[in-house]
Amino acid sequence: MLKNRDEITQQYKWNLNDVYPNWTAWENDLTTLKGYMSEIPKYQGKISQNSNIFIEFVNLEEKISRLLDKVYLYPYLQRDLDSTNETASVKLQEVEGIYANYSIASSWITPEILTIPKETMISWINDNPVLEANRFPLMEIYRLQEHVLSADKEKLLSYFGQYLGVPSDIYSELSTSDIKWNEIELTDGSKTFVTNGVYSKIISTDRNQEDRKKAFEALYNSFNVNKNTYASIYKSILQRDFSTAQSRNYKSSLEKALNPNNIPLDVYTSLIESTRENTAPLKRYIALRKKALDLKSYHYYDNSINIVDYNKEFTYEEAKDTVLESVKPLGTDYYRDLNTALSEGWLDVYETPNKRSGAYSLNIYDVHPYMLLNYNGTMDSVFTLAHELGHTMHSMLSTKNQPYSISSYTIFVAEVASTFNERLLLDNMLKNTNDSKEKIALIEQAIGGIVGTYYIQTLFADYEYQAHQIVENGGAITSDVLNNIMSNLFTEYFGNDLTMDELQKIIWARIPHFYNSPYYVYQYATSFASSANLYNRITNPEYSLDEREQAKKAYLTLLKSGGNDHPMNQLKKAGVDLSKKDAFDAVAIEFNRLLDLLEEELKKEKGDI
Repeated sequence: MLKNRDEITQQYKWNLNDVYPNWTAWENDLTTLKGYMSEIPKYQGKISQNSNIFIEFVNLEEKISRLLDKVYLYPYLQRDLDSTNETASVKLQEVEGIYANYSIASSWITPEILTIPKETMISWINDNPVLEANRFPLMEIYRLQEHVLSADKEKLLSYFGQYLGVPSDIYSELSTSDIKWNEIELTDGSKTFVTNGVYSKIISTDRNQEDRKKAFEALYNSFNVNKNTYASIYKSILQRDFSTAQSRNYKSSLEKALNPNNIPLDVYTSLIESTRENTAPLKRYIALRKKALDLKSYHYYDNSINIVDYNKEFTYEEAKDTVLESVKPLGTDYYRDLNTALSEGWLDVYETPNKRSGAYSLNIYDVHPYMLLNYNGTMDSVFTLAHELGHTMHSMLSTKNQPYSISSYTIFVAEVASTFNERLLLDNMLKNTNDSKEKIALIEQAIGGIVGTYYIQTLFADYEYQAHQIVENGGAITSDVLNNIMSNLFTEYFGNDLTMDELQKIIWARIPHFYNSPYYVYQYATSFASSANLYNRITNPEYSLDEREQAKKAYLTLLKSGGNDHPMNQLKKAGVDLSKKDAFDAVAIEFNRLLDLLEEELKKEKGDI
């Protein structure tokens, strides 16, 4: 049952006073920010004159960026805690409006930087150590020069900046603020409204398939009732993506999404190809689960329930201790910093009315990371805590070791630390249990990570690719078209043992990443593959102790590197080359290994199945 925020003690809630003590302090910084922003146009036509003026300008830009992080995220975080918070919504829109105007007023910057010859810029950096922190981002401007327009065209495009975010805003309101949750009665006679969090708990703990079906139908009908509106929103996002890609001389939305981080297009297509070629273990797993659960028909809502009756609940305090213990192999410094990350005020733990669903870790360079959870006591929630703490550690280590200008790591490597932490947790929990049911549940948790983080995210990436191509080839987008793509993909990836429910096809309407950050989800899969390879190099006894120690140092160096290089290069330095297809094929090999272990444990517990 959902608690109201005032029923939860402060130790389990964010302390946003670390950002601002009140709205008055926020208003003061907003005024300061406006003042800084008003200085930027004064530099137009001057930054190419000499290095001293350019350095002044760069320092001012950084002041604006760092202050904007705080001023924007303070209302943003408050709104995530309560989507009906009118004050936070108004303030957030105010900042967005100010930034939109600033984008227009500063649209000349990149074109003017490009009037400075690259050789001159390099000499300025070499002669002025204060510019060294900006070497990589400045050189990126020159690499991407063909996609920068003239100053007048950049200004014209900047007028549309705020408008381009409207489809995502509409989706957020429809799927969070205005969504109507449906009530169900479970077989034990209890009644509940099926929110995202409630749904997650029912399908992962309720062993009655009819209850899981009711929860599934209740949740998906909350989205299906507005399917045509969701399809219309998504169509506008697809059209926006292609229009902005073309306006910047890209051939496709995918190229525009990948090129800023210098990711080759064939990394995306190789991921999909490799996964499609390696669906056999996924189909094997579904067939095994169907038989072990003794189900006449197997549905997607049966995918989260443990094969064995294992519904152990973990208090949040138990989860914290378990996760903390699991990271000891990464050394005392990592352990100490993760303990700091568990400080009161950094995490907002429990689901409350109108709180954003899911989980995330968000960093404020001059404050600290904030983690949002919707903790419900399941094993999955324990792993989610480990996952988000991985992101937080990545942010903390990057902030400690990199200047602001290159402290933010790319999305492409963002899921490496999070999935690495999950693997540490798994191994630690397996080592510390003699309960065969718990071992089976843990192996399934690991397999669930492969299915959910690798296969499902690649399926979603496949979906995005197909949907974008339809628009880019002049095709129509409707709810039926999107349903059809999803239906075909689930059949191709999961096989015929999965019964495809009509409502399951609407899953595209409830994946926020499709609407908020297109072409994001494939990076879960690439990061998972990278993490799996790194974990093997660090823990596999087939490697010598010295090799494993060097691999650990390389991994921690990756976490400390922020955005100081292209992500493919960062991963190569750590020992993973995603340009080679076998980096992805390795996931299927690990999947089959875990399936063999699962079958062995099931024989001990259940006999032949």
